[in-house]
Amino acid sequence: MLTMRDLSRVYRSDTVETTAIDHIDLDIAAGEFVAVMGPSGCGKSTLLNLIGLLDSPSGGSYVIAGQEVAGLPEARLAEVRKRNIGFIFQSFNLVDELTVRENVELALLYHDVPAAERRARVDRVMDRVGIAHRARHRPSQLSGGQQQRVAVARALVAEPRLILADEPTGNLDTHHGEEVMHMLQGLNAEGSTIVMVTHSPAHADYASRVINMLDGRILQEQRRAA
Repeated sequence: MLTMRDLSRVYRSDTVETTAIDHIDLDIAAGEFVAVMGPSGCGKSTLLNLIGLLDSPSGGSYVIAGQEVAGLPEARLAEVRKRNIGFIFQSFNLVDELTVRENVELALLYHDVPAAERRARVDRVMDRVGIAHRARHRPSQLSGGQQQRVAVARALVAEPRLILADEPTGNLDTHHGEEVMHMLQGLNAEGSTIVMVTHSPAHADYASRVINMLDGRILQEQRRAA
């Protein structure tokens, strides 16, 4: 699915140079569920942004779906991102003025998908994450857990190869957080590749592999027995 070799990300200003990612090597196979953990400032969010092509490396190689993307211009990165990656954010990022259905369908408006197929895909994915009965509601009428389910549906509707989740339970209470984690685990069991940043050891336990980061480096990796 993706391979990173000697990848680095350095941020520079007039007086300061900060190494956020320090020459890491990383492979993630199709079908994995990977949790990335570490203290604040360790580089885990930067790593997720690099994987998601929201940021560009300062050096090294990054191959996703067989294509080298390090050094590509933003227009090309946007195309690769659109074809391959879905995002789930901590803050949901739903549009309050749109219904649940419209929020999910919004992700397909950037793709060349005919209207009839868009409707069919939206129906399938809303049913898949258990939110179809809320199709006509607006985000403000939903619980936090339901809003995150809409966000997951929006990430899935374009049928991406890879789902990136940035603290997907960070704004949820314990009950709704567990609901979302069970849903992600189920999606992984159905074949979705997931990379998740989390502060929660309990939620990291849902993953098949845990990567611990410190000071921009991968400190250790643990694989959970199937």
